Amino acid sequence: MRRYEGARVRTAQSILCTAALASAIVACSAAAGDEAAQAPLRTIPPPTGAVTASNAPTLAQGPAPAGFDSSRAYEHLRRQVAFGPRPAGSTPLVQARQYILTQLQAAGITVREEVFDATTPLGQVRMVNLVATIPGRRPERIALATHYDTKLFREFRFVGASDGASSTAAVLELGRVLKARQNEFTIELLFFDGEEAVVDWNRNNDNTYGSRRYVETAQKTGTLSGLKALVLLDMIGDRNLAIRRDSNSTSWLTDIIWASGAKLGYRSYFLSEETTIDDDHIPFVRAGVPSVDIIDLDYAAWHTAQDDLDRVSARSLQIVGDVVLDAIPQIERHLATAPARR
Repeated sequence: MRRYEGARVRTAQSILCTAALASAIVACSAAAGDEAAQAPLRTIPPPTGAVTASNAPTLAQGPAPAGFDSSRAYEHLRRQVAFGPRPAGSTPLVQARQYILTQLQAAGITVREEVFDATTPLGQVRMVNLVATIPGRRPERIALATHYDTKLFREFRFVGASDGASSTAAVLELGRVLKARQNEFTIELLFFDGEEAVVDWNRNNDNTYGSRRYVETAQKTGTLSGLKALVLLDMIGDRNLAIRRDSNSTSWLTDIIWASGAKLGYRSYFLSEETTIDDDHIPFVRAGVPSVDIIDLDYAAWHTAQDDLDRVSARSLQIVGDVVLDAIPQIERHLATAPARR
């Protein structure tokens, strides 16, 4: 993601990649995606019995809390980090994706894989979005979104505890809670591949591959009009949580999220100051979908080797999870009474 803040500009760090590295990434992508290439769109129904996977076991069973459980969310975060660096096209990202699939299936949520080959500065890279659906009383959709890849660095080991794992963990836990509820609108859980730049965010659209692909596909199939709002989570695990309003986000949607934060006593985490951020919500904003980005870009360990478990907190996950769950009924009410946007 990229943020502008007055004269201060923070951009994703550029990296110089050798031909050998390029070949390795592309080869890894091709190997990981051979099976997926034969079935570019697979719908995976929830299982009839217990779901198991040798490299991605489900969390311990038992009475699950009705509300957002930060201990469960933190375990999702920890397990992603344990796979190691997870750039697009890598074997660890395949493992992380299998973990996400397993957890969604265990919650009884139907999920499909959207497989595509992205043209990147390192050549063609196989990427996979995950789209999970929780049916509501109405077919119109509200999406909760995250990216599950990590930035590719060759200078150091980057495991993305906050930048990728935290938001993915929160969306998984939000899905568990929302599956147990009767929601007015259908809830869509989106796990985007390829949010991070493969080389340089600022050159040749080297960013947001998964979200751009989702929007393009939905426009072609005519399903985008059914998506009424997008809530994007990104980098929400910072122990010193500080989330600012994004000027690129839709005002009414931002107002609802921040009102829920204030109502729950979280004003010190959902700040009134404004910034401007480019992230996975931008393709949706450009396509006319009301969208909001919930992101902490004051994170001191952003795109460094220090973005690890020592820098993240279950408490931060709890705060964001509580706010999103409180805001969803307000978003539903707004959408139910607002004029159609198309």
